[in-house]
Amino acid sequence: MIIRPKLHWFRMLFVWRGSVLPQLLPRLALIFVLSIVAIFLHDHLRSYPAGLGTPPFALVGIALAVFLGFRNGASYERWWEGRKLWGTLAISARSLTRQALTLPREPDAARTRPFIAALGGFAHALRHQLRGTDARDDLAPRLPPELYARVLAAQFRPATILLWLGEWVAARSREGSIDGYALLAFEHNLNALSEVIGGCERLATTPLPFSYSVMIHRTVYLFCVMLPFGLVDGAGLLTPLFALLLAYAFMALEAIAAQIEDPFGTEENDLALNTMCEALEIALHDMAADPDFERTPVPPSQTADYLLD
Repeated sequence: MIIRPKLHWFRMLFVWRGSVLPQLLPRLALIFVLSIVAIFLHDHLRSYPAGLGTPPFALVGIALAVFLGFRNGASYERWWEGRKLWGTLAISARSLTRQALTLPREPDAARTRPFIAALGGFAHALRHQLRGTDARDDLAPRLPPELYARVLAAQFRPATILLWLGEWVAARSREGSIDGYALLAFEHNLNALSEVIGGCERLATTPLPFSYSVMIHRTVYLFCVMLPFGLVDGAGLLTPLFALLLAYAFMALEAIAAQIEDPFGTEENDLALNTMCEALEIALHDMAADPDFERTPVPPSQTADYLLD
């Protein structure tokens, strides 16, 4: 994901990185060529089809804009829900860390550090599961050896780490280190992490209906391909300009909706899960005042735009 400071309105006109324009350039080039063809046919072909004016395109364009609005709204709702789920993960992890540090009758830093490290590993394991990538390199330095071997043998690794966190809390309860009220507090936040896993899996495995996306996609591109032949009567030599402007608006809206539909991907406008995991780990180890934890500084967003993921 690209994070940048708020840009001046004029600089926004020329932003390249993070926009969908680079992937649209070949398609816009096709619209430009079709515009030239439309001008040529209009000026040199006596039997140029009559009645292919702007009114039909205006009506279709309005309807298409409404459909694209619904499409983008549905995609953004998925993106925002993904962000809220990861916000819940951060809140619950901080609460669990605070409870592990303060609720035991005799706090033991040596026994608490693996619990805190496993919380950081939980976030990385969930990120890799959602993206279908290998979590070995991120989990090896964070998890205790016995838990690491157990996680590698599991198919759903975040759930396995969550199970170990529950076992850690149960062990503290059996030995009398935490009472029943503290156990309920731990359970509440562990259940919240379980709900985060379920919510993220639901988003990752249930895309928008394919037929709905295909219908919008086909309509947008059919409209844009026919657009120059409808504009040429009124726009004349300015047909390429207006055709490109309208095609960019419709194609960009469709491309943005498709990009943010899966909020956990690695495209420039998806959620910055790498940085969220790192920021969470820094917060947890700061709470524990862990002197052995290496903190990786994040580039300041005030100086320039930068890639978070």
